[in-house]
Amino acid sequence: MRLRHDSSQSSQDRAAPADYGLDHRQVAEFVAGTLDAEGEAALAHQVARLLPFHWTWPTRVAEAMSQIMDHFGDQRELMAWLDRHPGLPRLVAHLYVFMGLLDRYSAVPAVVTAMREYRERTPYPPGLESYLVPATDDDTLASIAFKVEKLLGEERTREAVELALATATWLQQIAPRARELDPEVGDLDELVGQARQDIRAAAADI
Repeated sequence: MRLRHDSSQSSQDRAAPADYGLDHRQVAEFVAGTLDAEGEAALAHQVARLLPFHWTWPTRVAEAMSQIMDHFGDQRELMAWLDRHPGLPRLVAHLYVFMGLLDRYSAVPAVVTAMREYRERTPYPPGLESYLVPATDDDTLASIAFKVEKLLGEERTREAVELALATATWLQQIAPRARELDPEVGDLDELVGQARQDIRAAAADI
């Protein structure tokens, strides 16, 4: 699990709204281990709102987020922490796990071929009509991940969830063919299925 590294989409215009930020007292107390449960829940919500703008954090926010990251040690532990807080933090955590899967498999030849073959029969999978371009290539899944993140940043949370779930459904449909082409991607169906289940459950709390 990692925050996304943008290779083909421009995110430089996606600055966080002015009212987004971190309570630096809460950050200091959290890192010191003295923040109470109510404060920790509030901090988790602040972090969840800011994650889609990680490309353009102001210096002070970036420094505070760095303290939080250092406290956890890695991004996987950060996501596990967000997952412990129902509502937006939990949903954001599971969406980022899913985005990580999209980035991981986006350029895998067997997955690209299976998607391309599917689209020869059904050009636009259900729910993806507004998000896919005609061509299928090694940027197709990464571009969907970018759009999920963008929708989160625009507070179009329900649309981000719907896009993620539609993409997961499509990937589960092409997973058997991808596995035929390359047994190394045999865990795609299971990983995506688990992510889909987690996103659906987390979204029920929003």
